[in-house]
Amino acid sequence: MKAKLGIVAAFVLAVGAIILLATGGKKGDGGGGTGTAADPTPGTGAGTASAPPTAGTEIQVVYSTEKKDWIDAVTADFATAHPDIKVTLVGKGSFDAAQAIVDGNLKPTVWSPADSGAMNLAISDWQTKNHADLFATAGDDAPQPLLLTPLVFVAWQDRADVLLKASGGAISWKAIAKAVTSPQGWPAIGGSPKWGFVKLGHTDPTKSNSGLEALYLMSLEFTGKSKLDVEDLLKPDYQEFIKGIEKGVTKFEPSTGTFMTDMVRFGPSKYDIAVVYESIAISQLANAEGRWGKLRVYYPATTVWSDHPIGVLKGDWVTPAQAQAARTYVAFLRSRDQQKRALTYGFRPADTSVPIVSAEGQNPFTALAAQGVTVDVPPAAEPPPGPVVRNLMMMWQRVVQP
Repeated sequence: MKAKLGIVAAFVLAVGAIILLATGGKKGDGGGGTGTAADPTPGTGAGTASAPPTAGTEIQVVYSTEKKDWIDAVTADFATAHPDIKVTLVGKGSFDAAQAIVDGNLKPTVWSPADSGAMNLAISDWQTKNHADLFATAGDDAPQPLLLTPLVFVAWQDRADVLLKASGGAISWKAIAKAVTSPQGWPAIGGSPKWGFVKLGHTDPTKSNSGLEALYLMSLEFTGKSKLDVEDLLKPDYQEFIKGIEKGVTKFEPSTGTFMTDMVRFGPSKYDIAVVYESIAISQLANAEGRWGKLRVYYPATTVWSDHPIGVLKGDWVTPAQAQAARTYVAFLRSRDQQKRALTYGFRPADTSVPIVSAEGQNPFTALAAQGVTVDVPPAAEPPPGPVVRNLMMMWQRVVQP
């Protein structure tokens, strides 16, 4: 009997050893060996854990439409290189996307607005509402620049020559304000009476990043500061300055591309000067040739960068596998080849190892130098924090569009 019990015991021990070897000593809580990461804690999303993307992992990428052509092209290449990851692209205005994310109506895996101002607004509002971070504050998931483009003036050269003379060499908001608020129009700063009133173009600051950036630069020039505080926006003389400039805008379009196209289509009869992204200007300069005279790019004394930040959200709807797939996608977009490709779409690469000027015929920073496009950019202001963005919008709505 004892011999039989010994045989049974030996058999049980042998089976146990086989099972232990087959599982590699893994434990269900992720401890020991090379076990999978634990599930993320509620409310923190997948940023606290990682897992390899499984076959068929799908991620949703919400992006600002200014970079649609580039992101469509590079995402197609990504699909070829990573067939196991399905990327669903959703083009959406930066402020609309920010509000939808905060409201819970939009739940992307990755978000890339046009600039850090829009992202700062969403981060601030999310923190206020949920008492949690929308993005990781460090590491691969934290927002990082994807593409760069500064805000510029685009003007018909004869108009720009007058503004440059009135401003001392760089087109200024104060010179524009003087011409706009004077009943004399262009003659107030030495322009031709035939030009009539100054016709300024920029987008609606509550709907479009470039419009908000224009409002931000007006504010910085008036205050003489490099960084705005909320209290700066409450001063009556400042508000009158902004209100005066905005008299020159006949219609606040929701899209930078829309009114830039109209500027080329209708010429100075509709816009004398406009405030746009450099990338948008680059895409339209060739279309203006032979239509209404020379259309050129001019860089303000102080500009602001649209850095198209991209980050993986910490929302609890993002699984560890999706987070890892998103990291792979973001790394692909930031790779040297895809950054270099951005040049042909008028963007400056965020990767500083990629030269902006080259001998390639498709490089606009070489081909359009005669139209004012230049590598050297004036000093740029830091993007405003979320509370300043929110109050800029509120001030504009109260003062300009009561």
